[in-house]
Formats: sequence, C-alpha cells, structure tokens
Amino acid sequence: MTDAPRVIVLDSDPAPMIERLAQEFPDVTATPCDSYAGMVDLVAEFKPDVVYSVTFAGRAGYPTDALYGPDGPRWISVGGSGCDHLGQWDPAQVIVTNAAGATSAMMAEYVFGTVLHHTLDIDGLARDKAAHHWNPLRQVAPLYGKTMLIVGLGHTGQAVAQRAKAFEMRVIGTRARPEPMANVDEVHASNDLPHLYERADVVVVCVPLLPSTAGLVDARAFAAMKPGAILVDVSRGGVVDHDALVNALRGGALAHAALDVFPTEPLPDDSPVWPLDNAIISPHCSAVFDGWAMRSFEMFLTNLRSWREGDPLQNIVDPKRGY
Repeated sequence: MTDAPRVIVLDSDPAPMIERLAQEFPDVTATPCDSYAGMVDLVAEFKPDVVYSVTFAGRAGYPTDALYGPDGPRWISVGGSGCDHLGQWDPAQVIVTNAAGATSAMMAEYVFGTVLHHTLDIDGLARDKAAHHWNPLRQVAPLYGKTMLIVGLGHTGQAVAQRAKAFEMRVIGTRARPEPMANVDEVHASNDLPHLYERADVVVVCVPLLPSTAGLVDARAFAAMKPGAILVDVSRGGVVDHDALVNALRGGALAHAALDVFPTEPLPDDSPVWPLDNAIISPHCSAVFDGWAMRSFEMFLTNLRSWREGDPLQNIVDPKRGY
C-alpha cells in the first residue's frame, strides 16, 4: 500500500465527505474547499496528491490553472460524468477519473418521466381539471411499438435502453465504437446518426460535450426528424443547437422537448426557451437526488483504495475522447 495521500475535497458542502473519508481512511490527510477561488491558494499551500471535485458553480472560474500547475495533484476525481470544464490535460502529468454511472438510473427515470408527461398529456389533464371539464373523448398515446433513438450509449444511454425495453419499445442508438449491446436492437456508429432521425419517435441525447459533439443536434437534424417526435436532452449544454431547437418547437417540426442542460446556465431570463408551451425546462437536475453526492463520493473511495493498493483505477477519462 502506498503512503497516505494528501486529498482536497472541492464541493459546496464538503464536510460530510471529509467525515466519510476519515472513517474509511483515518491516516489520509484531507482538507475541504467550498469555492473555486479558494482552490488557487489552497493548492499552492496544501500541495495535494488527489483532488475530488464536484462542479457546483458552473464552468466559469473553475481552477484548472491551479490544478494543472506545479503544485497540482497527480489525480483529479470528478464527482460527475462530464469533464468538459477541465479542458485539456496531460495524462502523463495527471490522471482524471469521473463518476459515470453513479446517477444513470435517476437520469433514465427523468427521461421517461418527461416523455410520459407528453404522451399522457399531463398538461392537458391539468387544464381540464382546472376547468372542471370531463372529456369522454380524451385519449393517451402508448409507448409500446414506438422507436427510441439514443444518441450516446454510455452508462446513461444503456440505463435508458433498459427501461425502454420495459415499455416494449424498439431501441436504436449510436456509440463511437459500435458493438452489440443488451436492450438495444440496433447499435450504429456515430456517423450513421443523420440517417436514424427519421425513424425515431423519441430522441434521447446523452453524449458528452466534445469538439465532435458540439452542435451535433442542429437544424439539419431537426429537419430530418419524424413529425411529432419528442426530444429529451440530458447531455451537456452545447450538444443541441438551441436556436435550431427553438425554431423546431415553434414551427411544429418537433412536438415536444424536455431540456435539462443549456449552453448558458442558469438559463437567462430572456431565453426564447422559457415561453415555449411544448418544452419542459429543468435546472440541470436530472442527476440530482437526495444522496447522489455521497453515491459519487463512495465511487471515489473505492477508487482511492485501488490507488493506494496499486490497482487500476476505474472510469479513467481519455483526454482525447473526453470520456
């Protein structure tokens, strides 16, 4: 086992994590930090071996310069799945891991919650209730037999596919390295995506934000989609072209969208997305539930034990691929 490392825990509320770390590894020297700005001096003074980091205040001001500087850690453990806030790093200098998979089940529930909100016309039911209107001709739309296109068959995409099969849907999807997968009827290469939109009743976007995925779902994508299609975006802000999205929702090319991520967060007051009646807006919370932070931290503790014992780390992120 290696010597006890020096660990910084960067989170808006790091105290419970520091306490849990002390329980699991009483010999580890750890210190909390609850602000991006505070990390700059802390890294220089503390000289950590490891930094566990949750991105709790957006990307702006994230202390990458300090983390990649001469006093930065040998390992950065990201408490979420996205690593685009880290920019580019030298894997010979620092290892980056993420917590991909920790919140996949919850994100899949979000996907189906928002899809069912539309197919069951929950808004219409609420309006009828408010008006005391009993409509004996009202119908709901089934999911069985429909086709779901999952853009990005990573941890979240696979969790979505599993639940789609429970609804007896046909599932098609894309990944960088296509291979047969459980619960997916067709796995295609990423380059095949433009030819798949026309087949999908529901499109779920859950790829990371990379140079290759920025603006991936654009005006051409919306033009290719089946009339009446539903879009759910649980990826990262910037993957979906929001100007094109707004036009598709306003013009009826897209029936409904559920949006959990945005190019600018918080969503500005003057965003044209706010007044759209056929869009659900959520504040990047599809992966946020009571206990999610400690679930991610437990993944870190498992990896920390491997680190100390000289075993391979799980969820190492390739800086070229971004995941």
